[in-house]
Amino acid sequence: MKKLSSLILFLSLITYQSCGIYSFTGTNISPDVKTVQIDYFPNEAILVEPSLSQVFTTELRDLFDTQTNLTSVNSGGHLQFEGEITGYKINPMTATAEQTAAQNRLTITVNVRFYNNKNEDDNFEKTFSHYYDYDANTQLIGSALDDAFDEIIERIAQDIFNASVAKW
Repeated sequence: MKKLSSLILFLSLITYQSCGIYSFTGTNISPDVKTVQIDYFPNEAILVEPSLSQVFTTELRDLFDTQTNLTSVNSGGHLQFEGEITGYKINPMTATAEQTAAQNRLTITVNVRFYNNKNEDDNFEKTFSHYYDYDANTQLIGSALDDAFDEIIERIAQDIFNASVAKW
């Protein structure tokens, strides 16, 4: 009986997955678009943070894996994202009476090229940028840097995701 229940569950999952309905949180895309390829985004900014490329690429892949039924592939995807991190900079934002920085801003900028290999009208190239403000007396290292990365990268990845969805 246990084997029969497992078999029924397995067949149900296969049947469900073969329905071919792919969506971006409620937005239907063409049923012939089933795969997404997200290439590695190298850091080409003047100021280089070694982990930034890996963290950003992973976040973007995770967003598509969790928010869509598309299958991630390493090459030949129906949808493809490529690009580079073009900006990673820290600027003083406000000054104290002694002319020292009171607040700094970390800004990350990513240039993205999106290709829909099933419908070229959806293709675009766009730059996305977000920032994180923090107290100038705080060193942006360890968990503070992780928090800044997480916030900025999540916002950029969401913007890329939304821009892609808007094409449908």
